[in-house]
Amino acid sequence: MSELPARPGRLNGLRHIALLVPNLEECERFYVDVLGMEVLNRANEDLVYLTCGNDNLSLGRGAGAANGLQTLDHYGFIVDSVEELEAWYQYFKARGVTLLDKPFNHGDGARSFHLLDPAGNKVQPLYHPAVSGQQLV
Repeated sequence: MSELPARPGRLNGLRHIALLVPNLEECERFYVDVLGMEVLNRANEDLVYLTCGNDNLSLGRGAGAANGLQTLDHYGFIVDSVEELEAWYQYFKARGVTLLDKPFNHGDGARSFHLLDPAGNKVQPLYHPAVSGQQLV
């Protein structure tokens, strides 16, 4: 049996959450106008990324209940470099973690991939130039 690779360096925080919302424009106004977030990137008409400066909130138009129940699409752990992202991908692959896709580039310079935790939650290791590399205390 071959030896598993060492775990890559420490993750740089759980600072990415992706919500599916049936009322994207209303939710965007709430997070921007009421909470004070800023638009980081508008990927397309159904997907906008918001930030408070050290985080990343993705709002995606989706068929979810508008009854107060949340619809979480995924959450993301920030990594500090593209190389570190690749190391995590190889690590998860070697450990037999369920991978949903391979590392891919986003239109805004970000790069990520998705996997499932044992409970079926979708997790996204994410390199994002606007968030990665920040050291929070």
